[in-house]
Amino acid sequence: MYNLVHVILRTFFSLVFRWKVIGAENIPAGGVIIAANHISLWDPPVLGTAIPRKIHFMAKEELFSNPIFSWLITKLGAFPVRRGAADRKAIRTALTLLENGSVLGIFPEGTRSKSGKLGAPEPGFALLAIKSGVPVVPAALIGTDKVFRDGHWLPEFKVVFGKPIIVSRDNNTQDTMEVMSMRIMTEIGLLLEATNPSSGKQV
Repeated sequence: MYNLVHVILRTFFSLVFRWKVIGAENIPAGGVIIAANHISLWDPPVLGTAIPRKIHFMAKEELFSNPIFSWLITKLGAFPVRRGAADRKAIRTALTLLENGSVLGIFPEGTRSKSGKLGAPEPGFALLAIKSGVPVVPAALIGTDKVFRDGHWLPEFKVVFGKPIIVSRDNNTQDTMEVMSMRIMTEIGLLLEATNPSSGKQV
């Protein structure tokens, strides 16, 4: 099912929205975290379709309350997480996926930015990167917040991937996690500024 949906969405985004994917070659083989800004409900399928590998997302547990929708998004690689709390089960699932060489997609802000500006990261989001030791690829989603909104029915949008950030497992203190979180957010901001100057500054 994932491969079928991937092909359908990639064709749809290419023909209808004339999307651009830049820097996909920066995504290394093996376990990797892709950290992106979050401005639209379109972001997970757009980010997932932009790379040839299957990507897994943490999704808020409320989305799994409907059995049919839960079955669908689970098939597409999502797994539940309790927001606002340290969800050990979700963390273990994510670490297992990374240890097995999978791709994990994360939106460090934890929620969509209503202004389109890059928000502050959730505390401790870099914990997964530090515990797993996998590289983190920053990504910028540009224009997805315009889809079917404010008269922009079929806007062009972009997905831009930056260079991998190498993470050390040697030090997982709170200070280290905060520094890594801000470094990743800074890289996302630089990608946004380079391609869409109005979106890169944090709020």
